[in-house]
Formats: sequence, structure tokens, C-alpha cells
Amino acid sequence: MLPRKRPLEGEAVKESESESVLKKSRLCFFADSKNICVGSGSGSQETNIDGTKSVSLENRNSNDSCTRKELSITEMAFDVGKSNDIDEDLHSRQLAVYGRETMRRLFASNILVSGLQGLGAEIAKNLILAGVKSVTLHDEGKVELWDLSSNFIFSENDVGKNRALSSIQKLQELNNAVVVSTLTTKLTKEQLSEFQAVVFTDISLENAVEFNEYCHNHQPPIAFIKTEVRGLFGNCFCDFGPEFTVFDVDGEEPHTGIIASISNDNPALVSCVDDERLEFQDGDLVVFSEVHGMTELNDGKPRKIKTARPYSFILDEDTTSFGRYEKGGIVTQVKQPKVLNFKPLRDAIKDPGDFLLCDFSKFDRPPLLHLAFQSLDKFVSELGHFPVAGSEEDAQRLISITSNLNDSLGDAKLDDINPKLLRHFAFGARAVLNPMAAMFGGIVGQEVVKACSGKFHPLFQFFYFDSVESLPVEPLDPSDFRPLNSRYDAQISVFGSKLQKRLEDAKVFLVGSGALGCEFLKNLALMGVSCGNQGKLTVTDDDVIEKSNLSRQFLFRDWNIGQAKSVVAASAASSINPHLRIEALQNRVGPETENVFDDTFWENLNVVINALDNVSARLYVDQRCLYFQKPLLESGTLGAKCNTQMVIPHLTENYGASRDPPEKQAPMCTVHSFPHNIDHCLTWARSEFEGLLEKMPAEVNAYLSNPAEYTSAMRNAGDAQARDNLERILECLDRERCESFQDCIAWARLKFEDYFANRVKQLTYTFPEDAVTSTGVPFWSAPKRFPRPLQFSTDDPSHLHFLVAASILRAQTFGIPVPNWPPEKLAETLDRIVVPEFQPKKDAKIVTDERATSLSAASLDDAVVINELIMKLEQVRQKLSPNFRMKPIQFEKDDDTNYHMDLIAGLANMRARNYGIPEVDKLKAKFIAGRIIPAIATSTAMSTGLVCLEFYKVINGGHKLEDYRNTFANLALPLFSMAEPVPPKTIKYKDMSWTVWDRWIIKGNPTLGELLKWLEDKGLNAYSISFGSCLLYNSMFPRHKERMDKKIVDLAREVAKAELPPHRHHLDIVVACEDDEDNDIDIPQISVYFN
Repeated sequence: MLPRKRPLEGEAVKESESESVLKKSRLCFFADSKNICVGSGSGSQETNIDGTKSVSLENRNSNDSCTRKELSITEMAFDVGKSNDIDEDLHSRQLAVYGRETMRRLFASNILVSGLQGLGAEIAKNLILAGVKSVTLHDEGKVELWDLSSNFIFSENDVGKNRALSSIQKLQELNNAVVVSTLTTKLTKEQLSEFQAVVFTDISLENAVEFNEYCHNHQPPIAFIKTEVRGLFGNCFCDFGPEFTVFDVDGEEPHTGIIASISNDNPALVSCVDDERLEFQDGDLVVFSEVHGMTELNDGKPRKIKTARPYSFILDEDTTSFGRYEKGGIVTQVKQPKVLNFKPLRDAIKDPGDFLLCDFSKFDRPPLLHLAFQSLDKFVSELGHFPVAGSEEDAQRLISITSNLNDSLGDAKLDDINPKLLRHFAFGARAVLNPMAAMFGGIVGQEVVKACSGKFHPLFQFFYFDSVESLPVEPLDPSDFRPLNSRYDAQISVFGSKLQKRLEDAKVFLVGSGALGCEFLKNLALMGVSCGNQGKLTVTDDDVIEKSNLSRQFLFRDWNIGQAKSVVAASAASSINPHLRIEALQNRVGPETENVFDDTFWENLNVVINALDNVSARLYVDQRCLYFQKPLLESGTLGAKCNTQMVIPHLTENYGASRDPPEKQAPMCTVHSFPHNIDHCLTWARSEFEGLLEKMPAEVNAYLSNPAEYTSAMRNAGDAQARDNLERILECLDRERCESFQDCIAWARLKFEDYFANRVKQLTYTFPEDAVTSTGVPFWSAPKRFPRPLQFSTDDPSHLHFLVAASILRAQTFGIPVPNWPPEKLAETLDRIVVPEFQPKKDAKIVTDERATSLSAASLDDAVVINELIMKLEQVRQKLSPNFRMKPIQFEKDDDTNYHMDLIAGLANMRARNYGIPEVDKLKAKFIAGRIIPAIATSTAMSTGLVCLEFYKVINGGHKLEDYRNTFANLALPLFSMAEPVPPKTIKYKDMSWTVWDRWIIKGNPTLGELLKWLEDKGLNAYSISFGSCLLYNSMFPRHKERMDKKIVDLAREVAKAELPPHRHHLDIVVACEDDEDNDIDIPQISVYFN
């Protein structure tokens, strides 16, 4: 059942009369444009296009077309079909992952979270951010100081209060659209019937079996999840009922292919164009469309792929009697629902089936942890408490229980129960660590979403995880685990007090305070990082808070919109742990801020954590960490996917050592003339938007600001690009200059004709449907699609959406106010516009070369034309007001009231219609054209939890390469792949060896001669030395030998004109060397210290 439309948040505010005309009283506009209803209130008149009037009735029926399709002049630009039950500004990144249908199902879901220690709080946080209908918090216990190690909600003032009651206010602040309530008494089975999913984080196995049985047998079944984290160990169990249907197993878009040929065979061979590799797999079902000739395949019937290949596949179909394939065709994957038969906990605990494996180096670990958690439950039920950290007696008792349980398994008995591992398990069993809670909070939160929506494949059914490698490498004395009556006691019970002291004194640099950054700040604050007298956490981010951030970046609230991210996040982190010593900066990290993040800053750091959203910034930070030999903890998310990478000095390769291949870009000619998918149309639309509304007005202003300098630059360039610029400026200021809103509408109408009719007519005139290439192949072969021109119609709402959005934005660039027109005036204006009849050009040049990078064709008379254009421009300029300037519009995707996406969606969809490409709604257009990165809170939380488990290792020191873990995870599948990092490449020469981490340092402000001698002593002959792009020395140049007595720093200043600021104490040079046999030797960078 889908939820009803949600009420808008906040109070209604009376609008002042002085507000923008864009917000004035609504006027009725029929979507079919044949009737226009003018006026407001209970009664009004309708004005037909022919001028006749009819009176509308008061209290019109809700089904009346005027009531349903009422639009104001400015609203005509918006998509009237847009569903407004989802706040797209808030949830845009999440919608990019889930889609509207899944979001609606979430909005109808009531969830119970039982147990509000760290794990329960993390799960509740992620679900409230996701926007479920309600979350009920259940906990009978009271807050202890111990809880402050893992729960970001509690403060020391909450100690002694009920956990659920202490949580409700801060959790409610995350999303006021979610109903958050509490239960503080003992749960009964019957109470579970109110929920679609229930999560238990602190429950005995006996009670869990009882509750699970009720949920499993309930009609409809209630999704049941049992999860817990104990020290560095965690588990999760899911039961979504006897028959649970997964509607979308992976969340990926259906794969498609463009057909090149189909054989008349049994089975048939289908070949596709080699534009992109096919992603089909054996057994996939596919449907065909737009096939010419072999039209029998266009019946919409799913057909099975027998054998999939990179650019073709064998279809399990006899096509011998089908028509002969001629051309065209699209093949599309059909995603099949999957039914899962979950076992109840009582049965699954005895017969768990296959465990979800996350670390292949621990292949035998899940069965052992399956026993260990059962043994812990038995230990607690018998003794009434968890094993005490450091107590060998309790550890041995747990080991004994596990051994007895193992002996009772018969043929399923494990060969080794690993007493050493069980000892670690016992010592930390009472502790809920924040990184573990964050990781499992992300995993379990995602499982709840799956249970409520059927989106993504559920965890089936047990998952076990441990990070025992995070423990200190040196043996710990039992006294190290003793509680200190501090908020970190739970963490101390696992790692000991020495590591806690190191955490508190750590100097950490967090780069970014967005979604990842907020999670990291919360984790670090709870861990006590940089909370000691010697510690310091520096966070920097140059961005400000936007509404779309609030669904993931949980430290921000709606009243923070417009404020600096780093400042707000640092303040929120300090409220989580008042001892946190944090400094918030608003600087971008890059070459331009090396005076802020100078050598001293980097040298004093213990570790750097990246929380960035772009590769270039990551690469810069990676180079800094490489240079100063600092550990870098890297992570990133993309929808339900996440990855982490540990960059550890001298142990691992650096982040930049391996890179993903660049994304394939569509050729320019494809985007401009031969699109074959909606991405091409949206790329073109975004380019046209920026050209018309940002670049062209900026170019006009550049000319008007300094005509002499601008025209001189164009004359000097003298090329096709300069000619094009001048032609467009002239066009903008003369023939297409707008002085009234009527002019803007006329401009938009003619643009429609140009884009969607005339250009297509010219293209098909130059290349008719039966055109062939020089080799005799049909020109319009796949993947090219033959286009058809559009005929403008006021009966088509999408034509009007484009027209009004384009008119309003054009008016903004000329500073023309948008009038409060009655809609019939739009019709009158359109009627008066004369659209010239199109005359095709016989000599039109249309670029078809996929390697072309410009659509401008050079001409021998460019210089002559440029001079003529400059003269015409000067005449036009004389007629303008001296202060006339245009107003460039910078594209902003996240403001749904600014018409930007309305225009881009209109441009793209009209173009798609030209080429017979399926159109998209404005939201999908925003994702593609706005290059929105899909993001959800669950994968973000999980990745930061994993990174912080590695953080323990970095701060403790002494861990080997095999102790660290890089992770790739996809919560949609679910898939967890953990492996040790790749070591750096080692170069060996004589008795020396080095890696990318090594930097040779020479101190004492050496001369060039002294540097060469220093290298010679290493058996290296330097033949070239450079600083930046400037050559300081080359053995081939005799005059360079005169520089031998000069200091390296002086050469840099004199030859390279280097400006070395006071905070710099060294400079870096690149030296090319060879051995005695003239073989090149690749040596490390050399740092020459002069101060």
C-alpha cells in the first residue's frame, strides 16, 4: 500500500505584494491549450482561443479538467505530471539509487528498532534519513557511561535515563517527516504486528526465536532482523518470510544493445554494434524492438540468451522461418523478480546453509563465529553477565562452552575452534565499538530497506564479520583492559588504555565534511580521537550546506542551509564529545593553499583521512601524503557501492598508482547530429543551455566591457572560433536581441523551430534516408537513427513547457521582468510570430568524423569576415546604452523553481522525440545532465566504519601489510570483498632499493657540484637536473659546468625564477641518472634543504 501525499513541512507564510511576479496569483491554463480559464476564486470565466467566453461554475467537481490542470503562466514551464509526494530537493541523491516506487514503499513502512546502544542508534539514524514512515525505538535499559563509546546521541547528562527516551529528540531532528516514537516496557509478540520490519540488536537467542516465529508465520510476514556487535565481532540474521519476492536484484538499469544483424538460424546469432561491450549474461531474458525485416521479434515476448559474448549472443530461438533482417533494432534485458524462501531462526541456527563470505583469507571463520555467538548467548544466560575483559577464567569458560557445542555437531563438527580467537572474542564481548556499529548500522539499515521495498537482494541469511587484526600487535596485560570510569571504557576493554592514549593525542587531517566527513567526525569523536591535550583534528571544506545534503549528511539541519559545512560539522562533532580538539577551515586543499597547509602542517600529522567527492582532489592529497610519508585512509561511495583503500607509507602502493580507465565520451558528431540514447540528448541539452545562457552572455559582456581589446584579440586569433564568437555576439545584440517578454517568447518559438525542425530537415536533406557511404554501406546504419522534424503545437504540453522555460530564462539574461500575463496573451503572442519557411542549404557542412573536436570549419577568408563582423558590431554597440550588460545564468540543478532543469529536460526530450529515443522525466534528466552522484546513508556509514577499523591499526603502528584491508562492497547484492592492499613497486640498484615512498634528502644548502658528488658516491651519474619545468643542469651544455659552485637554491631563483616563500625550507628537484654502463636509473625525487 502506498502512502498518501505528505503534507508540506513548516507554516504557511502570507506573501507580500512586493514579491516576485513569478509567485503571483495562479491562473488557470488547460493543458490542451484550447481553453484558458482566467481568474481566481470560486467562480471564473473561461476564454476560448476563438475569443468566446463561458462561465465556470462555483465549487467545481474535483474531476473537472480546469481544476485538475490549472497552471499559471510561469508554471507552464514545469512538468505537470510530476509526482509531488516526494521532496525531490531533499531526496534527489537517494532517488537516484532507489527510484520513486521504492521511495513510496519506504514512506509507507513502519519499523521497530529494539536496543538503543550504538548499533541500534546507527540503524535508526540511517532509516530516519532514508525517510520511512515511522521508527519506533524500544529499550528498557538505562544509559550508562559505557554507552558513550559508541552512541552519538547520548551525553553524560543522559546517564541513568531510559535509552529510548534519551534518543528520541536528536533522532527526530534528522527528519521531521518521519514519526519517531518510543517503547520503554517489555515487548510482546502482538505488538510486532504494527510493523513491516523489526530489528533486534540486544536480545537473547531464546527470545529471538520466539519473536521470529511470530513474524515468520504472521500474514503478511513481518521482516525480522537480529544483529549484534561484540567488540571486533559482529553478525546479522535476516528472515523476510517463507516467500519473499525481490523485484530488482541489483538495482542496475536493464542492459541494452543496438542490433547490427540477426541470422535466420536455429539458434539465431544476434550481433550488436561495437559501440560498447554488451553486459548480458547466459540465461538473461531480453526483448526486441524497432527491428526492421525480422519483425516477428518485435512482439514484446521475453526470449532467452543461450550464450553471451562481448558484442553478440546466441538467442535460444528458431528464426529460420522469420523475415530476413534488414536494419535497426534495440535489444533490452528483462529483469526478472526472484522469490526467496527464508527459514525461521530456529531452523536456520541448526542448518545455516552457505554463509556470506567477506574475506577469503578467513574462509573457515563464519562457521566458527556461528558457534561462538551461540556460546556467548549460553554464557550470558547461565551467568547473567558478559565475559569480563582480561578475565582468563571467563575466556576459558566461553572456550569450554564452544568446545562442548562443537562436539555435539556430529559430522558438522569443526576441526579447530581457535581458542586464541575465542579469547579475543570473550575479552571484548560486552563492548559495542563505534566503527563496528557504523559498519553494521549501514548493512542492517540497507536490509530493512530491502525488506520494505523488494529493491536489491537481501542478505540470505547469516553474515559474520570480525576485524581481530585491528587489535594492537603487542601483547596486552589484563590490567590494560581495566575500566577508567571514562566514556571510552568500552573501547579500552578491547584495545587497552595505551592505544586509547594514542588515539586521544593523534593529529588528524580530515579533508571534506560532506556525507563521508560527517560520518567520520561522529566516529572519531566517539573513539576519542584528538580529544587529549596533545591531539588536534583539522577539518576543511570550502562548500556550504544545501537542502539535498540533509538526507545523508546527518550533522546538518535545515536551519544550517547556506552555512559553511566544516564549521557546522565541527560544532556538531564537539557536541557529541565536548573534549574534541577540532579546528574547522574553509579552504580547498590544493596547490593554491600550500601557504595554509604548509610543510610544518603536513609534517606534524599522524594520519590523513579523505572524505572527498572528486578524483583530482584525491590525487593531490595522495601526492602530499606520499611526499610527507603520511598514512592516507581513502574511501568513496556510489549508490549502494562503496570502497576503501589504505595507503600506508612503505607498505602499500599509493592511491594514484592505479586508476580507473576514463569514462568513454561520445564523439562530438554523435552528440550534435547522430544521438542514439537519452544521454547524448541530455549532453547536448546541457551544452546548449550553457552556450545560450552562460557562455554567450559572458562573451557579450567581455566585448562590451572592453571592445577594443576584445576585437583585437579576435583579429589576432583570426580563426573559425573567433569568427563564430563574433557572429554569435552580433546575433545576440542585433537580430536576436530581446527588449520585451514578447521578444523572448518569439525567440523561444524560433529556437524550437531551429532545433527540432530546421536542423533535422537540413540533416535529412544532406543525408536522405536512403543515403550510402563511399563504401556502399547505408549511411543510416546502426547506431545512427534517422530523425524526423517536429511540428510545433500548442496542444502539446511538452512544447509549451520548453517554450515558457526558454522564454523566462532568456528574459533573465536581458534583465526583462516576467509579466503576470493572462495565459491568452501567450496564445496571442504565439499567433503573431512569423516562422520563416525553411530553405535547405545545398552546401551545408555537417561533421560526421567521430575524431572531430570542433564543429567550426576553418575558411580561407576568416580574417576578412572577422573584420566585417567587427565593423557591424561597432555599429550595433553605438545604439546600446553604455551600461547595458547581459546577465549570464550559471546552471544550478538543485533548485526546482529556477527553470534550469525544465529547459534542459525540454531540450533533451524534444531532441529524443526527433530521433525516436525514449524520453525521460525531469528527475531522470536531472540525474544525467546534473551529473548527480547517487548516494545513500547506508553505504556511507558502512565505508566509514570500515576505515575507522583500519584507523586503529594506523595509530597503534607496527602492523604488517597482511593486517590491513582494502574493501569493495555492494550492499545491493550484497557483496563484501576484502583483501590486503597491494605493496608498492620496488626498484633495486646495487645494494640500494627504493619505492615511490622514498625521497632522498640532502641538507646543508649544497652547491651543484656537491650534489653531483653526493650522487656519484652512490654510483650514479647525473646528466640532467630540473626544477619544475626549468632545466638547472645538463651535462650536454658546456656552459652549465660554470654553475658547479652555485647553490642549488640560487640556481632555482636565478634560472627558474623560483619564488620561494618564507615557510619553505627546501625545494624538490628531479634528477635523471645513469649507471657506468649508460643505463637509465629511475631514482626517487630529491629534496634539497637550504634553511
